[in-house]
Amino acid sequence: MAETVPHRGLDAQGYIEREGSLGRVPHAFRPVVATARDRLIDLYGGRLNSAYLYGSIPRGTARVGRSDLDLLVVTRREPTEEDRSAAHDLGEALDKEFPEIDGVGTLLYGRARLLSEPETYDLGWFVACLCTPLLGEDLAEDLPRYRPDSLLARERNGDLGLLLPRWRERIASTEDTDAARRPLVRFMSRRLVRTGFTLVMPRWNGWTSDLGEMAEAFGAYYPERAEELRDAAVSGYQPTGDASILRSYVDDLGPWLAEEYARVHGVKTPRPHGD
Repeated sequence: MAETVPHRGLDAQGYIEREGSLGRVPHAFRPVVATARDRLIDLYGGRLNSAYLYGSIPRGTARVGRSDLDLLVVTRREPTEEDRSAAHDLGEALDKEFPEIDGVGTLLYGRARLLSEPETYDLGWFVACLCTPLLGEDLAEDLPRYRPDSLLARERNGDLGLLLPRWRERIASTEDTDAARRPLVRFMSRRLVRTGFTLVMPRWNGWTSDLGEMAEAFGAYYPERAEELRDAAVSGYQPTGDASILRSYVDDLGPWLAEEYARVHGVKTPRPHGD
């Protein structure tokens, strides 16, 4: 069994440090970030409370033509259908305009939900530790500091068992082509690797967003499943449309991981929003 040792991602007091900054945005991606910032102001105006970057671009690890732009948009009130449509249209426009990115992912939430007690160790942690301020108020100022403990693990990824039936439905309804399956492989691979990592995070005693490092950390505690998570990490960065990968996720690796996660950390507290 691997021993608990200090790892990167924590400050001197053992709290998870906020990753990413605007200063780390690679030069090639700065025009798309600047354009996104300006258009968010134009689109949302006074409805906009905050906007953030997250993912590989603010971490400085993005690859030109292969990485997507990840945005979190926070509205002053619960987002409307108009707000969601605006976010979708903005993402499509940026993706077409800038070949440097491969897609845009936009999360949209109201301020009150992100600061609510049920979300403190889920979306709240996400904002405080993984998001880089781009516009408006930084909600991290109203959130606690976080350690890589079992509470955070449970509330962040303790819902895999609930997700698996939805994943099976998505797979069944997806067109039977490699091109159609590839985004699903990418999404599910990343979620499984991150869940595997947070399963062992309290023992590993640190934080990383690198899928390869996550898989290696997991493998130190579950060597019998290590190769599967390493393969999933590769698919998270370079997905194929292999249907057998998706089947293995929902029939084998996913159910095992959900059961072990519930045994070790418990199940995520139900949310009033139902997700």
